[in-house]
Amino acid sequence: MTSRLRKFKEAAFGYGFLLPSLAGFSVFLFYPFLKSFYLSLHSMNPRGQIVEFVGFDNFIDILTSDHFYQSLKTTFFFALLTIPACIFIAVCLALLTYKKNKINLIFQLIFASTIAVPIGNASVIWKLLFHPTAGMFNYFLSLFGISPVGWLTNPAYALLSVSMMTVWISIGFTYLLLLSGIKGIPEDLYESAKIDGAGSFSIVRRITLPLLSPVLFFISVISVISALQSFSQINILTEGGPVNSTNVVVYDLYQEAFVNYRFGTGSAQAIILFLIILLFTIIQFRLSERKVHYS
Repeated sequence: MTSRLRKFKEAAFGYGFLLPSLAGFSVFLFYPFLKSFYLSLHSMNPRGQIVEFVGFDNFIDILTSDHFYQSLKTTFFFALLTIPACIFIAVCLALLTYKKNKINLIFQLIFASTIAVPIGNASVIWKLLFHPTAGMFNYFLSLFGISPVGWLTNPAYALLSVSMMTVWISIGFTYLLLLSGIKGIPEDLYESAKIDGAGSFSIVRRITLPLLSPVLFFISVISVISALQSFSQINILTEGGPVNSTNVVVYDLYQEAFVNYRFGTGSAQAIILFLIILLFTIIQFRLSERKVHYS
C-alpha cells in the first residue's frame, strides 16, 4: 500500500509540472481544434451563428472544388521553392562559418539576424524592395539595361518573389540549428579523416552530413509544416494574387472564413489542411527517420 501511495504521489507530482502546459494546450490548441471540427459540420450565417447541421457537406464541397486543388497545388509548389533552397543555403553558410574566429563570429551574427525580424516587418521591407519603380531590385536590373520586372504583379514571378522573401526570413533559424549541430561534432573525427587523407568534400559527405542527419530531419519536418501554413507574407505582399498565383491554402481559408463569412466551409478547409500536414509528417517519419544517425 505504501509503495502504491508513493508511486501515486510521484505521478501526481509529475503531472503537476505538466499541468500549466496541458492547460495552455487545452485552451489554445485542443479547444479550437474541436470547435473547428464542430463548426465544419454546420452551415453558418455571416454573423457566425449556426443555421443548420449539414454533416460532411462542407468537406464534400471543398474536395470537389477545382479552386481548392489549385490552391493546394500552389501551396506544394511554394514549399518546393522554399524548403530545399533554405536548407541548402543554411548548410553552406554553416559549413563556411562554424570555426571559431573573430571574422566568423561577425558572419554568424549577420546570418542569424533574420531570426530577430518579425515576418510582418520583413514582408513590408521586401514589398518596398519589390516595388516596380522605387524598388532596389529593379534599380539594380536597370544598371545592366534590363527592363523592370513586376515582381509581385506578374503571375510568372509573384510566387517566386514571395518564396525568395520566405527563404531569407527562414535562414536565420535554420542556420542556427545547423551551426549548433556542426559544432557538436567531435573534432577528433575530422582530424582522423585528415590523417587518412580525406579531402574537404569527402569529410563533409561522409562525416558532417551523416552526423547532422538528426538536425536535418528535424528541420525538414518543421519546414514542411511551416511552409504549408504560410500566411503572413502572402497576405502582406500579394493578397493571394495576381490571378490567384500565390493563393495558398491558408490564405484561401482566410478568405473563405473571414472575407466571405463562410465559417463552416473555412473550418472544414482547416481540418483538411490539418490532415494533409499530419499525413506529410507521418510520411517523413516513415521514410526519413530510418536514414537518421543518432550516434
